[in-house]
Amino acid sequence: MNEADSFAEIFRGGLPHCLLIVFSMLLICSPVMPSEFEVISMTKFDVNGQHFGSRVSAISLEARSLYSWNTSRHCVLTRLTDLSIHDFDKLRQNAGGLILMLPANILDLDVETRELVTILEQSMLSHAVAVPIYFAPYNKDLEKIIDDITYTTTDSVATNQTALGQLIVTVSANRYHINVGGGSIVANKNSKVPIIQGELIPNQLALKPSESVTDGQKLPVILITANLKTFGIYNDYPLNADAAVLFALVELFSKVHYTSSMAPKYRLKFLLSDAGLLLNFQGSKKWLEVDDNALQNVEFVLCLDTITESLSNNPDNALYMHVSKPPKEKSSISNFFKLLKSAAEKYSNGLAVEGVHKKINLADSKLAWEHERFSIKRYPSFTLSSVKSPRSPIRTTIFKNDESQIVEHTLNASRIIAEALASFMYKVDSASGIFDGELAIKEENLLPYFGVKSILHNNDVKDAFEKYLSNVKIIYDKPDSRDPDFMFYNDHDVKLNVYRVKPAIFDLFLTIVIGIYLLTVFLAIQYFPRLYEEVSKLSKEEPVGQLNGHSSERLKMKSH
Repeated sequence: MNEADSFAEIFRGGLPHCLLIVFSMLLICSPVMPSEFEVISMTKFDVNGQHFGSRVSAISLEARSLYSWNTSRHCVLTRLTDLSIHDFDKLRQNAGGLILMLPANILDLDVETRELVTILEQSMLSHAVAVPIYFAPYNKDLEKIIDDITYTTTDSVATNQTALGQLIVTVSANRYHINVGGGSIVANKNSKVPIIQGELIPNQLALKPSESVTDGQKLPVILITANLKTFGIYNDYPLNADAAVLFALVELFSKVHYTSSMAPKYRLKFLLSDAGLLLNFQGSKKWLEVDDNALQNVEFVLCLDTITESLSNNPDNALYMHVSKPPKEKSSISNFFKLLKSAAEKYSNGLAVEGVHKKINLADSKLAWEHERFSIKRYPSFTLSSVKSPRSPIRTTIFKNDESQIVEHTLNASRIIAEALASFMYKVDSASGIFDGELAIKEENLLPYFGVKSILHNNDVKDAFEKYLSNVKIIYDKPDSRDPDFMFYNDHDVKLNVYRVKPAIFDLFLTIVIGIYLLTVFLAIQYFPRLYEEVSKLSKEEPVGQLNGHSSERLKMKSH
């Protein structure tokens, strides 16, 4: 009995060591140090009472793949190229969050994938989103996590068909917990859209002796407009080819307009605003409200919109003139269209010029083209664009081709527009080649303006306008406090933290194993004396039985 008690004391003394082993296992299974990644929040803005982007920023959820999420307690982590519009429609309402890793290089993707990405961009910018969405630049470590999540899901479905096999995979697999901090999303009360204008007024030398500068200011007006693309699906600055063309025209015509040999028949006005299509051309709307008399003597309004496709998947190699109604024969727009076609035949490398007619849908609060803002006011206007359909996703994409290719296409379009405009204004033959030699449009005329970010950024735009134009003025469109036409929202710099954890079922499994282990130890300690007694009895009875057997054999030998 004493031996049994002393043996039990060994277990009792060893129990804390067993607990240390258990605690070590728990430490091993606890979350490891997080991996930190850069992320960019999806754009958030309002237009005409419609909300775009999410109003939620914080995420603290389990990471799941695109194929395994099923509740709002899951945050989907996947590649942008793996997401379809159908998947996005489900995720934006029902998931807990969405984090998309951007491709390393959009140009490495095949044409079909690039088209799907631009269509997805357009869809994301066209809907309200109930969940926080972030974009992560390409990162090899993040790609490994995505592969791990996706592999675990597909492996359990494809190779483990039995319930036991799936249970083993579920218990042994790694899980990831995603955490993205972020404060509350609040409207930016300082939201504003800047609009800058300037004009070329002929100097005294360019006028006839009987004319004065005042007479020059009475000349018919040609207005050229463009918009800076200041954001897309996230706040980044795509290549602004439209602004580059506008600045190139400003620089070139400032040289021609003031020469005595080229007496102009028109005044040239230039208008540039931020945002454009995504804000429903709010800049030109505000400008018309503020200065409605500026176009009383207007010849036509020329709007530049996607003059070069920033991500050319299947470029048509065409320049389209979009109008709200077909121009009458011999009208200003009709004459300019003919000059444009003639210039394209002479100076372009196979670029075709085509006209596209689309009526204004007054029932739709969102306009298709900027010229519709002016057409509603009954000003003759049109849009020049490299895309035929107003629904083309190329108009809103934030991705771009190699810059050299874009520069080449932009140079081509700029030359055609400049030659046609000069032929119209100065009444010269479109084949005369005004912009040859020293006045030729070069890359140097365009490159400084491709990277223009905003009218408010470093005064670059204002300085360029004031260098070449007169009557430069900046106005701001600010949202009404009661019924705002648009609104921006404050963004916070946040980080994505990814923790590697075990699934909840692993905790349950570990709890059961530890419980069984502790119960076994407890029962062994509690009932060991009794077990020891039983074993001792058996060990004592066996020698006696053996001794009795030997005595019987001896008796038998004696009887013989």
